[in-house]
Amino acid sequence: MTTVGLIGSGAIGSTIARLAVDAGHRVVLSNSRGPGTLVDTVAELGPGASAATSGEAAAAGDLVVVTVPVRAFAHLPVASLAGKTIIDTCNYGAERDGPIRELDSNSLTCSELLQRYIPDATLVKAFNTIYFKHLLALGRLAGAAGRSYLPIAGDSVRAKAEVTAFIDSIGFGVVDAGQLADSWRQATGTPVWGTPYGPYSDEKGRPAGEDAIRAALAVATR
Repeated sequence: MTTVGLIGSGAIGSTIARLAVDAGHRVVLSNSRGPGTLVDTVAELGPGASAATSGEAAAAGDLVVVTVPVRAFAHLPVASLAGKTIIDTCNYGAERDGPIRELDSNSLTCSELLQRYIPDATLVKAFNTIYFKHLLALGRLAGAAGRSYLPIAGDSVRAKAEVTAFIDSIGFGVVDAGQLADSWRQATGTPVWGTPYGPYSDEKGRPAGEDAIRAALAVATR
């Protein structure tokens, strides 16, 4: 059993939490408004879930999921994240986050920017390419027909193996998309972002296998 700390408990964060609890993991959720606002979510998830401050969730996690707007990077609990393996689900949007020169000029990926804020953590980009309802619906056991795959990127072989094992446990395979510098291939608007799993209007989604994800990554342009 892994303890997963979540910094951010919106649509993707709470969906990862649900899948993790269903797979037998423990989750500690947090958000910017405080643990008191997560009472209903914790009650729905059951005894495998609890709520805490972001610093407490980070400290508790064997893995920590950071799922916040890019504009919130400056408010992360840096000390509590030191030494942790981080799953970075974040997507940049200038209309929401405000213009960020390094991202607009493509001199950094979103994950490389996050790494600057938490330099003593080890990042793996994952879960940023899939609609939360598709994430909830498409999980399949390893070896099952129709198993879907998610791209991940990161600089640490160890951390990617750790994240791959977690993702496998909640029902998805993994395609290694390279290092953090390569994670632009799975950024907002790229071919692998959302499209392989079907339109948002179809809440059940459609399976996207390893070959489909590799092909989408290969045709990304910057």
